[in-house]
Amino acid sequence: MKRLHIHLAVENLQQNIEFYSMMFGCQPTVQHEDYAKWMLDDPRVNFAISNRSQQLGLDHLGIQADNEAELQSIKKQLDATQAPIEAQEGVACCYARSDKYWITDPQGIAWESFHSLNEIPTFNDKKAASDGENPFACRPAENKQSSCCG
Repeated sequence: MKRLHIHLAVENLQQNIEFYSMMFGCQPTVQHEDYAKWMLDDPRVNFAISNRSQQLGLDHLGIQADNEAELQSIKKQLDATQAPIEAQEGVACCYARSDKYWITDPQGIAWESFHSLNEIPTFNDKKAASDGENPFACRPAENKQSSCCG
């Protein structure tokens, strides 16, 4: 079953962790010095915050798939929009390695469709920028200026 994903860029991470923990009635599922995530079941949401962006507020929205087949089903729906899609395989972002498809809606909001493969100990691959890979795996390439992986 798919899960809605919301990622906000915040200024004071600890203050926001306290706020959202009270609002959701639970502590984050994942917490690091620069990132926190709540995997809520009611409503079914992957809600994440980080303090890695220069621009505060909505960073991106998304749909998290439980498996590869579900991700490919979402990809077919994205194809139907006829908008450009950026595919990313096995990218590291937000303490996870994932397969992703990025699309930007008519308002300019980035949407991330993804299937997480496994957890990793770092926010992203620090070596990616020097290896010529996309160091902005948390955002589509055309939106790098507000990257959560800056």
